Parts: sequence; C-alpha cells; structure tokens
Amino acid sequence: MTSGTALIDPRIVLEKMHLGVGMRVADFGCGRTGQFIFLASKMVGNKGIVYAVDIIKDVLEDIKSRVKVEANHHNIQPVWSDIEKCGRTPIPEKSLHAVILTNVIFLVKDKLSVLHEAARLTQAGGFVVVVDWSKQLGPLGPTGELIVKPETVIELAKQADLALVEQVMLNNNHYCLLFKK
Repeated sequence: MTSGTALIDPRIVLEKMHLGVGMRVADFGCGRTGQFIFLASKMVGNKGIVYAVDIIKDVLEDIKSRVKVEANHHNIQPVWSDIEKCGRTPIPEKSLHAVILTNVIFLVKDKLSVLHEAARLTQAGGFVVVVDWSKQLGPLGPTGELIVKPETVIELAKQADLALVEQVMLNNNHYCLLFKK
C-alpha cells in the first residue's frame, strides 16, 4: 500500500457506494494525496466526474499538477470550497451520486452544516459516506477530545435527512458510515 492507503483502503469504501461508469462524486476535504479521487476517477470513467473539494488552495494545486502528469484522470475537477458554509460549494445541487467525507468530521467545527452541504449536493438515492477516527492513534490521528463518535454522526446525519444504511469498522482506528439520501 502507498502512504495514502496505509490506514484506509479506498476501494472498500468506494465499492460500498456502488460507484460506476458515468457517475458524479465529490470528495470533501480530498487532501494532498487524493487518496480517494484517483481511484474514483477510474471507477466512474471518462463519462463521470470526480470533484476534488478542499479549502486549502495549495492542496488543489497539487491535485491539478498530478492530474496533468497522470494519464486518464481528466475527469477530476478541483473545487475550492468551505464545506462548512452550506450552499456555497460550486457544484450543482442534487447532481451527485455520492459524497465522500474521510477524516473530515473531526476537523470541522460545524459538523451539521457539512452534512447538510453533502445532502444538498446529493441526488435522491445517492450516498454520503463518512469515514473517521474511532480512537487516537499516537501522532497520526486526532487527540481524544476531537474524536467524534459514530453515534453523534448518525444523529447529525438524520437532521440532514440522511438515512443510515451501513455501519462498519474499516480497521482498528476508523469507522465507516454509509448514508442514503
């Protein structure tokens, strides 16, 4: 595994959302490694779109550079957005088949707004997946007080009109919650 997939295998998560050719997906807080977006790009193919969403502009520049260098990832569109500001992400409303939030919930202050934004962009029947830390892992993960329990995310997701479909532990340190709109 590469450093980006050392703790979380993106294929497992993406397969839970049944990604296929021609689908549109967004990765909120895609990060510098683009851990999910490059595999998602292959899964949705040339007729699909993968939105790499992040608030850090340098991260998006790195993604743009990588897209230019690597073949077959022209369907990746970097998008700058503060996902805590519901209604501000420049992606058409109800246009996405799936939204990915990996190791994001523990970082944001307004967790409910982030889930509302994901729901706003997801079409009926689409999926929102939340992968986050279940416990502290030394210097790699968040400190104990920043960890958000899955039960908390499930309750917030209900308020955003997202229904829990599946809850699993991906490894000893991460849970995965799959929601349907």
